[in-house]
Amino acid sequence: MSVYKAQYIWIDGKKPTSHLRGKTKIIPTGEAPPEWGFDGSSTNQAVGHASDLVLKPVYTCPDPIRGGHDKLVMCEVMNTDGTPHETNKRALCVQTAEKYAAHEMWYGIEQEYTFFEGIKPLGWPDNGFPAPQGGYYCGVGADEVYGRDIVEAHLEACLDAGLAISGINAEVMPAQWEFQVGPVGPVECSDQLWIARWLLYRIAEDFGVSATLHPKPVKGDWNGAGAHTNFSTATMRESIDACMAAANSLEARHDLHIANYGADIDERLTGEHETCSYRDFKVGVSDRGASIRVPWQVARDGKGYIEDRRPNANMDPYVVTQLITDGVCAAAEAAAK
Repeated sequence: MSVYKAQYIWIDGKKPTSHLRGKTKIIPTGEAPPEWGFDGSSTNQAVGHASDLVLKPVYTCPDPIRGGHDKLVMCEVMNTDGTPHETNKRALCVQTAEKYAAHEMWYGIEQEYTFFEGIKPLGWPDNGFPAPQGGYYCGVGADEVYGRDIVEAHLEACLDAGLAISGINAEVMPAQWEFQVGPVGPVECSDQLWIARWLLYRIAEDFGVSATLHPKPVKGDWNGAGAHTNFSTATMRESIDACMAAANSLEARHDLHIANYGADIDERLTGEHETCSYRDFKVGVSDRGASIRVPWQVARDGKGYIEDRRPNANMDPYVVTQLITDGVCAAAEAAAK
């Protein structure tokens, strides 16, 4: 009998930041991945005397690591009665996206991350620090760039998986990188970002390196790691006024967003290193020290998108896209009445 390997992937209940889990099921060729149970007591999602939880496949793509007909299967975590588990943030994201589908929300998320080899960032000296920041961003050369072989392998894997990855670059701190996913809808962007994260971790394994999403992986005068979230509605893609209205509408729920944009956000959003303090809210054109940046070309063209610079690298994209969609679209509808 012909079969394929399906790598089931899900988000666990670890706090304050969830981790990815995965296991493999052998499935007859031609059959779709079925629901599958797992031990929730081993993933911080259940207690031992009632440990069974259910993996519900929601997004499937080719497995670029195993190749052939094998698949990666992103799953929602469900209770045995068919309801979403309390750690399942995707369900509300789907509900919100469907509610505001007429607004045609698009997202592009810039995922920053940092490579570590053991207890230090990849390529850093065993004692002391590398040269100060300045030459590393989009740099080239072995004295400025660490981990490019892993980054290139990850890029190829994302493309082979059919993800909407749109770019990569070396970031400001040495051993820090970024990839971008989008523009696609809120649920699609979130599904694909989680898959891209899983591929990053899995590929880095083969190099003996780990990738962290901690928002401030090195204390001191070093940039943190964010997940800048670019978004637009159909109206924003035609009007700068709609872009500015969307940006300003986010101020009313600033505290709610900060509380849900990733653990340790206060360590990154200090007002330094290209951030606005988490205590403040600011909108600015071409301003990387703003909470919400309006790109220069958007101001020039009179239409486009805006960038929420507040989300941490360790944020949950289902949560971030749900919050932005709900806030921006609800405000737009209220203004139209």
